[in-house]
Amino acid sequence: MHRITVFLGPSLDKTAAEAILPATYLPPAKRGDLTAAVNGGSDIICLIDGVFHQDSAVGHREILHALKHGVRVIGASSMGALRAAEMDTFGMEGIGEIYRMYKRGELVSDDEVALVFDLASGMALSEPLINIRCTLKSAKEQGIIDPAAHDLLLTAARSVFYPQRTYTRIVSDAGDAIDAVMRERFLSWVSTGPCDQKKEDAIAALTYLRSNCDGQEK
Repeated sequence: MHRITVFLGPSLDKTAAEAILPATYLPPAKRGDLTAAVNGGSDIICLIDGVFHQDSAVGHREILHALKHGVRVIGASSMGALRAAEMDTFGMEGIGEIYRMYKRGELVSDDEVALVFDLASGMALSEPLINIRCTLKSAKEQGIIDPAAHDLLLTAARSVFYPQRTYTRIVSDAGDAIDAVMRERFLSWVSTGPCDQKKEDAIAALTYLRSNCDGQEK
């Protein structure tokens, strides 16, 4: 029986996560939390969410420490995807499209997955750039926006400081360079169906663990 610790925050609701995989769920990881999990007896650590600027981020050395002690470390979705792309050659396992995009060099900065969230509820208060990228791509493919509007909105999103990224803000910043009818059509569409790649990857990681471990105990 495995003792699994999952560091999870705004990428996926805890109730939904527990329905996929019974585990010990902890808030987004900061520096030292993985070492504490190892010292506490965890033999599988799934790093999904971690802090970026609120506190010191998860360090590479603590991931190496866990791996050297025989602990499996899986990363996906957010901080986990970023660290897995950096550490998979040392044995960390990466899951999901965001991990693969970092690995291929399509994503580089931690800014791609950064957001702000309510500490009490875990609810996201801004949109991560990677989700905006996927949403804009889908909107273009569905004919909601044209290629020129896609590029203008992505440029606007990249220029906004990550805590302030919302779809309303990036449409406003793109301004009259995009036809007013198209702006309104996009905002109406995105209010009902934005892409959430971080959520999809978090689900993929937990599903992978459910299928690739022999059991779990707390």
